[in-house]
Amino acid sequence: MTEYDLKRYQRQIILPDFGEEGQQKLLNAKVLVVGVGGLGSVAALYLTAAGIGTIGLMDNDVVALHNLQRQILYREDEIGQPKVDLAVKTLSRLNSQVQLIPYPYLLSHENATKILKEYDIVVDCTDNYPARYLINDTCVSLEKPFVYGSIGDTKGQLAVLNYQPPCANYRTLFPNEAELTTLGNTNKGVMGVLPSVIASLQVNEVVKMITGIGKVMKDTLFTIDLSTLETHQFHLPVK
Repeated sequence: MTEYDLKRYQRQIILPDFGEEGQQKLLNAKVLVVGVGGLGSVAALYLTAAGIGTIGLMDNDVVALHNLQRQILYREDEIGQPKVDLAVKTLSRLNSQVQLIPYPYLLSHENATKILKEYDIVVDCTDNYPARYLINDTCVSLEKPFVYGSIGDTKGQLAVLNYQPPCANYRTLFPNEAELTTLGNTNKGVMGVLPSVIASLQVNEVVKMITGIGKVMKDTLFTIDLSTLETHQFHLPVK
């Protein structure tokens, strides 16, 4: 680790049990963020700031005016431009040492295995059920852990899935794919700050998995309602 690294990440390095070893693990890690909207904006920022060595960014969308209420990577003068391109530009200014790999298209059955096999952990920041099932099934086949996040209204969900078998996965949580995939985009309205809450927790779980510090929220569904700040944790059955 360089003198620059020691200075840049000193507030993490001095944490109990973290040290240079923990930071080096982050620098060596490869994390894929699928979806660079509300959740992905925040997740990408904090993964970059933490010093994750390689970050993949996948999204085929462009910035729209209504995104700016919650998608904090983007600005008014960037409306109409591809989110992935803008994300790479902004994140490289935050941390020039991080390798940022853009994927300006959707995850599909044709490309999922090829892309996901290159990463240690996947952060699911998507907003539709078909994408979530595809991420899940690909991660299961590749034996890769992923961090699921979902938001809507004032409510958010989080779970670490397919981590350290035997373990739960997305089909444990939502077994009825045929019914759910007919619903389309599940996020009609959302409190602007909600993505920051859930995505920050997603990144926290990623850091814990990579460094081995703290207790990973394995096989547990965490929920929060910002209107009341009521939280719950539900144990997921392991198969």
